[in-house]
Amino acid sequence: MDLLKALPRILAVLVAACVATHSAVAQTSTTPLELVVLGSGGPGALGRAASCYLVLVDGNARILVEAGPGAFARLGEAKLSLSDTDIVLLTHLHVDHAGELPGLFKARAVSGGASVVFKVWGPAGTGKPHEGAYFPSTSRFLDLLFGKEGAFAYLRDFAAPISLHAHDVPARVQSNPVPHVIFSEDGLVIRAIAGHHGDAPAVIYRIDYAGKSITFSGDIDAKGLAGLRTIAKGSDLLVFNSVVLDPPGSPAILYTLHTPPRAIGALARDADVHSLLLSHISPAVEENQDAVLESIKRSYQGPVSLAADRTRVLP
Repeated sequence: MDLLKALPRILAVLVAACVATHSAVAQTSTTPLELVVLGSGGPGALGRAASCYLVLVDGNARILVEAGPGAFARLGEAKLSLSDTDIVLLTHLHVDHAGELPGLFKARAVSGGASVVFKVWGPAGTGKPHEGAYFPSTSRFLDLLFGKEGAFAYLRDFAAPISLHAHDVPARVQSNPVPHVIFSEDGLVIRAIAGHHGDAPAVIYRIDYAGKSITFSGDIDAKGLAGLRTIAKGSDLLVFNSVVLDPPGSPAILYTLHTPPRAIGALARDADVHSLLLSHISPAVEENQDAVLESIKRSYQGPVSLAADRTRVLP
């Protein structure tokens, strides 16, 4: 009899516990932004895929950043699909950052769905064909690959109709750099600013959503740091390409293309970023990672880690 009288109270406690558990699961099941590293390496065939990232928005793989060789295989290993991916951000058009685009686009085409629409941003071009320092604009690059007379023209109507909307981002460094919004929808905001990577036009991107932010430096030398410092201000996560050691530890020519560890630390400090992820890892950086981290931490006291293929990071 006492048990029967207590039964309503017991049931109430059980229901409350179930509701609390369900609420906790609902709150932790997805996060606003998540970074998945598909490629953490550079141009050398040394075991890492080249630069490529997926940004998950509310748990959906929405944004592809870079498209380096090897990312196709890593995508499958990570058991992720591009079926929700509609935004592509290219920092520059070197092979180790854009060479896997046809394979990834085909992976998206065969993943299902009636049609595919990609909105692609990348740097404006420079120079002219057959002249030094020539790079096509991103729109021209896509046309050479997927246009009516492109190398992979067949792909635009292979498994599903593919529409490409190309956007050329100005990539000339300014004396007073100001980021500009290139995409804004339902609280998802993407900004861009010119970077600098030797003679290759380059763009830096920042993604903001639901109070979280990720900034991607791309390959960047000293001339692009002012723009990066501006756009990365207060970012939850800064993905910084790390290729060279502090001078004179790497070949002199590489310092005209990349940023050494001590300067990375100073920028992360000045931009007040909350955490730092080193990627595009070279063999020199991998072999000397303790020295690299020590150099960065002379200026920057926040968390620093080295990316690996299939690393998942919450900003």
